[in-house]
Amino acid sequence: MFVLLRHLARVRREAALPSRRGSRSVAIRHVDAGSCNACEHELTATAAPQYDLQRFGLDLVASPRHADLLLVTGAVTTRMETALLRAYEAMPEPRRVAALGDCAMGCGVLATASELARPLDELLPVDIRIPGCPPTPEQIAEAILAETPPR
Repeated sequence: MFVLLRHLARVRREAALPSRRGSRSVAIRHVDAGSCNACEHELTATAAPQYDLQRFGLDLVASPRHADLLLVTGAVTTRMETALLRAYEAMPEPRRVAALGDCAMGCGVLATASELARPLDELLPVDIRIPGCPPTPEQIAEAILAETPPR
C-alpha cells in the first residue's frame, strides 16, 4: 500500500497538480435519473490522479443520509422520479442539488415524452448547473469547487 501511495504522490508532482487549498468536506450522492452513462464516465474520471477531487475534500458517498450535495445525471424518467425525490428527502439540511450534463438540465431527450417526468429544476431546487454532453472532468471539477467554498 505504501508503494502505491508513494507512486500516486509522484504522479501528482509530475502532473503539477495544485496543492489542496483551504478545508472542505462535501459528501456527494450521485443519482443516475435516466442517462446514457456518458456523464457517469466523465464523473468517474474526476477521481483519477489528474483531477483527484478527494484532495479537495469532495467525496462520493453511497447513502443520501450522509450527503451534502445531490448530483443528478440524465433526464428524469418516470421510473426514477420517486427514487430521486426520496433520495433528496433523506438528505440532511442544508442540502444542495447539482444538475450534471445537458439532459439533467432539460436540454437533451433520450426517450419518448411519455417516459420523461418533469425537468429536474421543476422537481428540486437546482443550485449548480454543469452544462455539456457530456461535460469534461475539468468542467465538473471546476463547477463543484466553485460552488463549495472552503470552511
